Amino acid sequence: MKIEINLANEKTANIIRNIYPLYLHDLSEFSGETPNKYGIYEDEEIRTLDEQYHIQDIWFNNPEALFPFIISVDENPAGFALISTGKYAPKSTDYYIYEFFILKPYRGRNIAELAAKEVFDRFKGKWELDTHPSTLNQRAQSFWTKTIKNYTSGNFEKAFGTNFNGERLIFRFNNN
Repeated sequence: MKIEINLANEKTANIIRNIYPLYLHDLSEFSGETPNKYGIYEDEEIRTLDEQYHIQDIWFNNPEALFPFIISVDENPAGFALISTGKYAPKSTDYYIYEFFILKPYRGRNIAELAAKEVFDRFKGKWELDTHPSTLNQRAQSFWTKTIKNYTSGNFEKAFGTNFNGERLIFRFNNN
């Protein structure tokens, strides 16, 4: 099994845009979000997936601060990791995992942990990520606890708190 993590570009941006609605659907299990009246997981009056497609444009227009990675397995898209820095990250950190998603056929095969560690290794500094604190979201909470614990040899912070996403389970570590 060959796992690759590549920065998306204009030519490959469509892969993240295509997978993103599946990510929003997965999140709805924990967030309670429902599709809008057009069947799209967006708060706005987005009518089609084509319209939603361009909401992601910011990730491909700010290469100095936003890093959209495609996670592939055997050259097939398996997920994505959206990493932010600068004005797109919390002031207390250098790098923030904005979104991280692995498609269901690739879960439970250690792909996500290997991908996360490779992304962490690409950027040295203070990291932060958060996940939904719901008891329904135990799989993600356990995944991040295990992955970050293994990556940092247990040298990380984990606490419930509030940020721009609302009430969250927040992880912080430094890999400098």
